[in-house]
Amino acid sequence: MGFLLKRLYFYLMALVVAATLNFAIPRAMPGDPVQMMFANASANVDKERIEATKELLGFSDNQSLIEQYVIYIKNIFTFDFGISLGNFPQQANSIIGNAMGWSLFLAGTAVVLAFCLGSFLGIFAAWKRGSTYDSFISPGMLVAQAVPPVVISMLVLYTFAIANRWMPSGYAYKLGMVPDWTSLEFYLSVAKHAMLPLFCATVIQMGGFLINMRNNMINLLNEDYITMAKGKGLSENRVVFNYAARNALLPSVTALSMALGMAIGGQLIIEIVFNYPGLGKVLLDAINARDYPILQGQLFIMTIFMLFFNLLADTLYVFLDPRLRKGGK
Repeated sequence: MGFLLKRLYFYLMALVVAATLNFAIPRAMPGDPVQMMFANASANVDKERIEATKELLGFSDNQSLIEQYVIYIKNIFTFDFGISLGNFPQQANSIIGNAMGWSLFLAGTAVVLAFCLGSFLGIFAAWKRGSTYDSFISPGMLVAQAVPPVVISMLVLYTFAIANRWMPSGYAYKLGMVPDWTSLEFYLSVAKHAMLPLFCATVIQMGGFLINMRNNMINLLNEDYITMAKGKGLSENRVVFNYAARNALLPSVTALSMALGMAIGGQLIIEIVFNYPGLGKVLLDAINARDYPILQGQLFIMTIFMLFFNLLADTLYVFLDPRLRKGGK
């Protein structure tokens, strides 16, 4: 319990530091973001409009940095991210919220699939080390991991959606369809449009989990307790899964938690290639438009997710590793 309380305190402090950096970075830019936004304006912008925009963003010259920081912290921790500049007058909360569901569905599902498939294949690659299976699957996954995501996405898009027209070429559901979460037809359309980007996102991440599990397993197979389990005449499946894989899974928990934490940021390349309306595409559009309410809101939410899943990994470690329950050593 003491271990978890220490980790919880650490993550709370990390959240405050991340929120502070989120506040400081835009204000550390030359001039301020409002001046940069109007720098390339074709028409002269009067001072009143500039000051009104600064007030909207919390960069007002009439407020000290301390006052701005207090207002910012109050807004950010109540999830009031302000009005989007690139989609005025929409609220940044609404834009981020609409995209978040699609990113969690696509990226989150891909991470879970990649972890399950990669870990399962890695277990057998380690157990059958040196076999034809290991000689094929391990280098194959390394090659797949080394190929840039944009190349895999473009090849999959061209092969299945453009050249053969077997699958939709983009977006989250059929164009012209009104989202209806009570309609089976809408769910089928969502599933069909997600197949190609989900396949790409899973393949891109699966190699890392496979190699990680394989290396962890190989390091454990020569341990005395594995030799003892074999000597006791236990079945191969029990030795592999109950003794070796269970302990090899511990380091992979951290990798999974980090991957899930990053999933909220979306699969940027995949979302662009398949025109998928997730957070990765929203973040890119916000950067191009210098939409600071969107940027600050999304980065803050990404930080929360990353810290939450790391805390979840620490919690799982306590249950999976008895040593942590005996003083954290």
